[in-house]
Amino acid sequence: MKIRTGGPGDLPATLALLDGAVQWLTARGLAGQWGTRPWSSRPPAVERVTRYAEEYLLRVAETGGRVVGVCVLAEERPDYAPPVDERELYVRLLVTDRSLSGSGIGAALVEDAVAETRRRGIRLLRVDCYAGGEGRLVRQYEALGFTRAQPFAVSREEGDPWPGQILERRS
Repeated sequence: MKIRTGGPGDLPATLALLDGAVQWLTARGLAGQWGTRPWSSRPPAVERVTRYAEEYLLRVAETGGRVVGVCVLAEERPDYAPPVDERELYVRLLVTDRSLSGSGIGAALVEDAVAETRRRGIRLLRVDCYAGGEGRLVRQYEALGFTRAQPFAVSREEGDPWPGQILERRS
């Protein structure tokens, strides 16, 4: 596996990974994380991913020339994340090819993010994730060396708020 810096040209592959993740989650009864509609069919989601590819650091994992994972890093936290009193790098998006689940793609992208944090002279890497689904995703991040920081909830137009968890890892 190779990890490289990506850009706007990687938008179709990124959306395909996100669409695949939605399909995978929905098939397992876990639609609470990202819903049931593909990212590529939702203009605000496409706009968000486009902005990420244009404005932030997009790291792309490839195997055999095929994109199998994407991690978006920024020194800008999302609006719902409380500020911290130090410089940080924030994982704005992490998605992998669900057909390769368990093959270490996500772990490799996280380690790449840790290395980028160090390259920038930053000590704090933060990420947030869906805290529903009995906390499975939170535990996955903990297994990758993150510790829980703050829980949060994002209001949605329909239904209950989206439960989230901010995690951090120090380098």
